[in-house]
Amino acid sequence: MERQYFGTDGIRGRVGEAPITPDFVLKLGYAAGQVLVGSANRAAQGRPTVLIGKDTRVSGYMLEAALEAGFSSAGVDVMLAGPMPTPAIAYLTRALRLAAGVVISASHNPYYDNGIKFFSADGNKLPDEVEGQIEAQLLLPQVCAPSEKLGKARRLGDAAGRYIEFCKSTFPAAYDLKGMRLVVDCAHGAAYDIAPHVFHELGAEVIPLGIQPNGFNINDGVGATAPDALVRAVLEHRADLGIALDGDADRLLVVDASGRLFNGDELLYVLAQDRIATDGRIAGAVGTLMTNLAVEQALGRLGVEFVRAPVGDRYVLEKLRERGWQLGAEGSGHILSLDRHTTGDGIVSSLLVLAALRRSGRSLAQMLSGVTLFPQRLINVRIAAGADWQSDPTIADAVAAARASLGDAGRVLIRASGTEPVLRVMVEAEDGAAASRHAEAIAASVRSAIA
Repeated sequence: MERQYFGTDGIRGRVGEAPITPDFVLKLGYAAGQVLVGSANRAAQGRPTVLIGKDTRVSGYMLEAALEAGFSSAGVDVMLAGPMPTPAIAYLTRALRLAAGVVISASHNPYYDNGIKFFSADGNKLPDEVEGQIEAQLLLPQVCAPSEKLGKARRLGDAAGRYIEFCKSTFPAAYDLKGMRLVVDCAHGAAYDIAPHVFHELGAEVIPLGIQPNGFNINDGVGATAPDALVRAVLEHRADLGIALDGDADRLLVVDASGRLFNGDELLYVLAQDRIATDGRIAGAVGTLMTNLAVEQALGRLGVEFVRAPVGDRYVLEKLRERGWQLGAEGSGHILSLDRHTTGDGIVSSLLVLAALRRSGRSLAQMLSGVTLFPQRLINVRIAAGADWQSDPTIADAVAAARASLGDAGRVLIRASGTEPVLRVMVEAEDGAAASRHAEAIAASVRSAIA
C-alpha cells in the first residue's frame, strides 16, 4: 500500500490545510491508538501509554489536544511532556517503557507549518510497516471506546530534568566545560529551556540565544537554518564556540571563535577522527547523496569506508543498522551516533564534538585542516504537489548538459523534498562559479517546465 500521509519524517504541512487540521489529527491519534492497542493485546501488555511532546509553535496547543482526544478515544493513556526536543521524546519513550512517543513539530520549518512524528517503544522512528498500518486504520470508521475503556491523560512533570541528565551522561566524566564560553542558539524552539542548562551544568559559561519563544518566532532569523545570528553573537561576545540547534533540536551546526561555520559533513569528519583516536579504528560512516565529496575523500584517507544513503536521517539510520555501524550524518546537521542515542540529537551531538576537542587539544579548524569542501549550490524550486518532474525532457536535458560539462570534477543531484512540495537542485564542483551556473540553469528549466 502506497503511503498517502507519511513522508520521510512523519506527517507535515501547513496548519489549517489537510492533513494538518484538528479533525484529521484527532483521527490520526485514534488510528495510531488502534494499532497500539492491537499490539498491546497481542502481547498481553494491558493498556498502552504514549508520550506526547511538541515544539513551541502556537498550533501545538490545538494539535496536542486533538491527538490526546484521539488516543483517549482508542483506549490509550497519554502522558504530556510539553515543549521538548524531538530526541528527548525518543529517549523518554524508551526510558519510561512506553508504547510509543509522538512529537508535534515541523522541525526547521516556519511557525505556520506543523507535523506529527512517531517513535516506537525502543525510541526509533516507526518502521514503514507500522506507518502503513496506521494509514490503513485511517480509512476505517472511528468508533469511540466505551467510557470504562477510555484512556486517561497526565503531565510528565520531570521530563526536562530527566532529559538534561541523559544529555550530560553522554559527555565523558573525565572532562568538563569549565573555562569555555559558549553561545547556544535554541531557535526559539523546543530546547529553549533545556540546552542552556546542559552546558551550564557541565561548567561552561553560557550566552543563550533564541530562548524567548512566542509561538510565532521559531526558526525566525535564528537557529541552525539561520546561523548568521549565531556568528554575530560569537564574535560580539568573543565566545569560544557557538552551537546552533533547530526548532526541534535534532540538528546541529557549530561556529568557532573566528566566525567560521561548520556543517554536519565537517562534524562527521571530526567525530570520525575522534573515534579513531580513542578506539583505534572506525568500521565506517554513512552520509547522504548530498554529503560533500571532499569529506568522502578525506574519510577515505583515514581508511574509513563511506557509503551514501538517500537524503533523510531515517535513511542514514537504515544504512547504519544494515552495516552495524554507529556514525552517520547529513550536511544539514542531523548527526547519528548510535552508541549514544537512537536518533539524531543536536545537544548530544554538540557534546560529542566538544569531547573530541577536549580530547585532542585541537580546534575545529585544526581538525579539519586537511579538508577543503567543494563548493555546492543548492536551489529549492517550489512545484505543484505530484508534479512529474522525472520524465520531463526539458529538465532531463538541463541535467545531462550539466553532467557532461562537469565530468569528474563535480556532481549533480536533483530530488523531491520529502517534507514539502519543493524540488531540490544541487550542483557540486571544484569550480564554484560552474556549480552556480549549472544549478541556475537546471532550476530555470524546472520553473519553465513544471513550477
